[in-house]
Amino acid sequence: MKFLIAGLGSIGRRHFRNLLALGERDILLYRTHKATLPDDELAGFPVETDLQAALAHKPEAVIVSNPTALHLEVAVPAAQAGCHLLLEKPVSHDMQGVEQLIEAVRANGVRVLVGFQFRFHPGLRAVERWLGSGEIGQPVSVRAHWGEYLPGWHPWEDYRTGYAARPELGGGVVRTLCHPLDYLRMLLGEAEVVAAAASNRGLGLPVEDTAEIVLRFENGALGSVHLDYVQRPPRHDLEIVGTQGTVRWDNRDGAAHLYRAGEGAWETATPPEGFERNTLFLDEMRNFLAVVRGEGPPVCSLADGVRALELCLEALAAAGR
Repeated sequence: MKFLIAGLGSIGRRHFRNLLALGERDILLYRTHKATLPDDELAGFPVETDLQAALAHKPEAVIVSNPTALHLEVAVPAAQAGCHLLLEKPVSHDMQGVEQLIEAVRANGVRVLVGFQFRFHPGLRAVERWLGSGEIGQPVSVRAHWGEYLPGWHPWEDYRTGYAARPELGGGVVRTLCHPLDYLRMLLGEAEVVAAAASNRGLGLPVEDTAEIVLRFENGALGSVHLDYVQRPPRHDLEIVGTQGTVRWDNRDGAAHLYRAGEGAWETATPPEGFERNTLFLDEMRNFLAVVRGEGPPVCSLADGVRALELCLEALAAAGR
């Protein structure tokens, strides 16, 4: 298969390396040359700086990994050309153009995987199994917390110039760290935003760097999501309280923990030996290859990705942003 990668920042480079690791070599790069990473690893691969020229190579699949606000400028023409899509999260920065993408996908038989890699986390998969088998009874409340210091993400560049810090590129902590808004739907079902608050007090950016979001799930559970660009050391964890027990997950070691009230004891599910952060992205790419070949469904569909974006926008609206 021929792959086109649109956007060669840190996530685009990760997808590039993972394609190579999985034995794919027919890779075309669509670039604006604004990435701040060195180009050594890209040497020898063809480059186009015009999207239509890139699509004229007839790639079977396009990986959309440019800044959030520019996703649909690539995704819509690629879908219209019949290319299957690995579309980085969030789908876009707003809803403008989303219906056009949905129509292009439908009209051209395009298959889409949205890049919410935490859906592949073995700890969260264990939580999903426990909830599905009723191990903690009826879920009553959920708390997800993700705080991580933005200036430490890409030490090779000024964090204030990256997409995560720039409103015109779709930045802000709600969109950039929106993974919990997706995996909570995977775990607990559909949700709506009840209330939210946000500020930029932490880093003084032109986008929100801290947010608190209150959710209500269709199953009756209540939820809260904390997101920030400020916390050191980083923290990303989850707790779900049910009528018959509790489950917890911590991204530091990837382990999930189940407490059954009837037994008064904890059970732990640990990731397999050798698991590390890139394992999520490798599994995501394996899923994408299967999707492109028609061998299986996407773990995160376009509909899932659109709903996560809607929750982001609902939260920002509730916060007056």
